[in-house]
Amino acid sequence: MANIRSKFKEANLNGYQKKKYVCKLLYMYILGWDIDFGHLEAVNLISSNKYSEKQIGYLAVTLLFHENSDLIRLVVNSTKKDLDDMNEINNCLALHAIANIGGREMAESLAPDVHRLLISPTSRSFVKKKAALTLLRLFRKHPDVIPVTDWAERIISLMDDYDLGVALSVTTLVLAFAQNYPAEYIGCYEKAVNRLKRILIDRDFSLDYIYYKVPTPWLQVKCLRLLQYYPPTEDPKLRSDISELLNIILSNSQDAPKNIQHSNAQNAVLFEAINLAIHLDSNSTICTQAAQKLGQFISSKETNLRYLGLETMAHLAACTDSLDAIKRHQETIMMSLRDKDISVRRRGLDLLYSMCDISNSKVVVSELLRYLQVADYNMREEMVLKIAILAEKFATAYSWYVDTILQLISTAGDQVGDEVWFRVVQIVTNNEELQEYAAKTVLNYLNIPQFNETMLKVGGYILGEFGHLIANNPGCSPIEQFTAVHSKFNLCSLNTRALLLTTYVKFVNLFPEIKGQVLAVFNQYRYVLDAELQQRACEYLTISTLPTDDMLQTVCEEMPPFPERESTLIIKLNQRHGDTEDKRVWFIGGKEANQERQEDLKRIASIRMNSTGSSSPALQSTATSAPAPATTAADLLAFDDLTISNDLPDPSSVPLAPNYELGLHRLFYLPSGVLYEDGNIKVMMSSEFHGPHGRLVLSLQNRTMADFMNVRLHAPSVADKLNLRVKAENMSSQLAAGAQMQHFIQVECVDMFSEPPSLLIMFNQNAVHLKLPIVLTKFQEPIGNMDGPSFFKRWNQIGGPPREFQAIITSPTPIDLAVVKGYLTGFRFGLLEGVDPNPNNFVGAGVIDLGKQGGKVGALMRLEPNLEQNMYRLTVRTPSEHVSGHLGALLERALVHCTF
Repeated sequence: MANIRSKFKEANLNGYQKKKYVCKLLYMYILGWDIDFGHLEAVNLISSNKYSEKQIGYLAVTLLFHENSDLIRLVVNSTKKDLDDMNEINNCLALHAIANIGGREMAESLAPDVHRLLISPTSRSFVKKKAALTLLRLFRKHPDVIPVTDWAERIISLMDDYDLGVALSVTTLVLAFAQNYPAEYIGCYEKAVNRLKRILIDRDFSLDYIYYKVPTPWLQVKCLRLLQYYPPTEDPKLRSDISELLNIILSNSQDAPKNIQHSNAQNAVLFEAINLAIHLDSNSTICTQAAQKLGQFISSKETNLRYLGLETMAHLAACTDSLDAIKRHQETIMMSLRDKDISVRRRGLDLLYSMCDISNSKVVVSELLRYLQVADYNMREEMVLKIAILAEKFATAYSWYVDTILQLISTAGDQVGDEVWFRVVQIVTNNEELQEYAAKTVLNYLNIPQFNETMLKVGGYILGEFGHLIANNPGCSPIEQFTAVHSKFNLCSLNTRALLLTTYVKFVNLFPEIKGQVLAVFNQYRYVLDAELQQRACEYLTISTLPTDDMLQTVCEEMPPFPERESTLIIKLNQRHGDTEDKRVWFIGGKEANQERQEDLKRIASIRMNSTGSSSPALQSTATSAPAPATTAADLLAFDDLTISNDLPDPSSVPLAPNYELGLHRLFYLPSGVLYEDGNIKVMMSSEFHGPHGRLVLSLQNRTMADFMNVRLHAPSVADKLNLRVKAENMSSQLAAGAQMQHFIQVECVDMFSEPPSLLIMFNQNAVHLKLPIVLTKFQEPIGNMDGPSFFKRWNQIGGPPREFQAIITSPTPIDLAVVKGYLTGFRFGLLEGVDPNPNNFVGAGVIDLGKQGGKVGALMRLEPNLEQNMYRLTVRTPSEHVSGHLGALLERALVHCTF
């Protein structure tokens, strides 16, 4: 490596020598050595006119560079030249590099050129294929950079390309776009149907694309899946064509496969066709035929067929009106829980959860409880959630619900999440008829010698609140209740002990006869090291020994009923089923959840069509809502709050407003200003932040000559990251011409977040999608009283990478130190004077409050301007790798683009 380094310092190396040495560096890099030189030589090779040298240059760039490398800008310039070249080979090399590096700067600079290659009539087929897949990579990496809506018509037209490889690549690209922009890409619906007709009816395909007697199965699968992202069309011609295509696919599946490859290709198309049939009409004749075939598949000896059969049958169970056809196979489905393949076991669990209703709930829940005892460790938490949801949803008797949940907690133990026992406590508290039975049953479980901390939490809470209801029963006296709980006190965690101390003080209030035993426990824990336990013990001891019991009775009043709220169990379960690259078109679970999914899809498509003026016949009927499903049985425990609905559209379905980032980036460091303005509306904002909390005031001004009707603001919270709550100044939703109205947004930071949250402003038939200027530095408190030794001691303690972010930045304008100082102060860094020996350098410190989960994170910053070279060196260090990267990227972007 030293020899290569010395060779690179020579100025007379020709292209062949550079290629040779770069190849050696790549070989060493592949073997695991760190390569910290040779990058510039690799960039120079890209500019070569020889294919072999250019190829090695691109290979080196792909391996050695990442999206934040300092030399990416030089790569961008060279890559742009190769995209403009008339040589298709150079085009392909450039596309490979873009797709592999895929940085934001590359996407912003080169996406239009990639799009041009894709739609150009002079581009060769293999270039178009690579261009489509490169755009797909950039969209998945940086969806806000790609002007997807502007390109819709031209990209959709390429689905008719005569080359099936191009059609497949473009269909894959459209499939990704249509999931987020369904209205703009509505034209792909008819294109997909026509392409399937050409393949299956007209037999219009090249022999090169027949895979084991199945014509281009990959394109068939993509087209069938694409149709599932849209509501069923009302166009009779399209409906007839789709029905014919589905019948052809089902008919072709009757042929016995010759080998495993033929079986895989044939079944891939078949299962996607069945999913489309379920999506269109789950009660159709085709679905009835499909249910019979699925019954055969789930009994197959082949693991893949069992897996796909169970998954598709779960889709059918989640959408159909009648589960009778599926219940015929209930025994086989239950046997799948004992399958040797864990993926099959998971799909069997999903199917049982989806097919459960009031008639078979006891059988299904009992089977799941039996299997829970021997289930795989990584399946147990999901099983616990599903059993708890089913027991809650289909309870027909109080005793059955309590017995089931407590048996679940007893069996699962540590796999029972907090949300499960929280929900049990809420339900018992809100139903008086349940309280006595629950107290008696949980006491029986506590008398079992086996230790179960979750059961102890539930028992401590229920006995503390409702133990007096069973105090006169045999075996349930106050001292026996106290003994049952306290016998396991020393085995549990500190948090559980704190909860049990609260139970004990309630025992003192309910059962004065055991006051002596309880006070002895309080007195013992007055001197423990844990501050929480010590404080509780001291306070409870003081309250319990006051001359009168007035304070004790006030503190220990019975808990009021919990407010009705949506169950967190379903939300938690849906979070576990994260989407892969393609979004799910159905939810695992009951029909109600999937009906809401369909209605949300229709509503989003309707809103987007109205805002863009679209009028496609395929979606003209989507504005009519389906009637709510009839309740099949009385909801004994009043669990109506399990239904999750949302009348507001998902901001991700609405493209960001043009030039939204201009005001956004300024307000990253300014407390007030104009967030956005166009010919219709002007949005002004002011903000204040203290610790993890903030308050935004948004002023909307109508700049038109007509009134705005039905004005609404929607700022969805970021799950487990940011909590947002919007409140209007008054109840009126009308904004007169030229008038203003205010909305307030309360912000709470819960944990580290990386992207500014979305804001959707809706009025008349328009929707404006913006980003709120909420970044980590808004929650930062500046530190201005740190001396030099303290700063550098902390600086060295944090250390370098990965907790350090460093970048060399070229300023596009002459550096003004006074302006830079104001900019850093706006980002809420406390600037430390006299710490750095160079008076031109800026040294800053702050503490970022990331809320309950993220805690407080100290941030140190050093900015070294070079006035002669008009460049900066920016260094940010924090104890968190992610916080360092985010702060550094935030400051770097502002310095590069001069947003200040």
